[in-house]
Amino acid sequence: MNESNAAPAGHRISVRVYYEDTDFSGVVYHASYLRFMERGRTELIRALGIEQRELFDGDQALGFAVRRMTIDFVRPAVMDDLLTVETRPTLARGATMELDQRILRGEEVLITAQVKVACVGGGKPRRIPDVLRHRLGLEIV
Repeated sequence: MNESNAAPAGHRISVRVYYEDTDFSGVVYHASYLRFMERGRTELIRALGIEQRELFDGDQALGFAVRRMTIDFVRPAVMDDLLTVETRPTLARGATMELDQRILRGEEVLITAQVKVACVGGGKPRRIPDVLRHRLGLEIV
């Protein structure tokens, strides 16, 4: 079950924890949180009216690569939990963008992360497109 909605200063998506997301003890495996947060970042872009496919197609094909991520694993999630992934862009610098992400179960914070992504095209850094930067509400510093 994945539901998404735009929220002021960010985006939220619901993600259900399935068996495949857990380790042998039924607790969410740490790498599964990376996938959940990737979905959150992807759905943030989609909620702004930009399809990922649009960025990949054409002469100026662009993508985003995680450059750095700092994660604090506060509490574990377990099978069948309904989680909320919050994604909030905080800063843009030329070809990079910083975001804060949280994963919650109800109001309980399970994961916090600071993520820096690089905009790339043709294997090289590319300036974040103005249309995306403006829709994110970020000014380039």
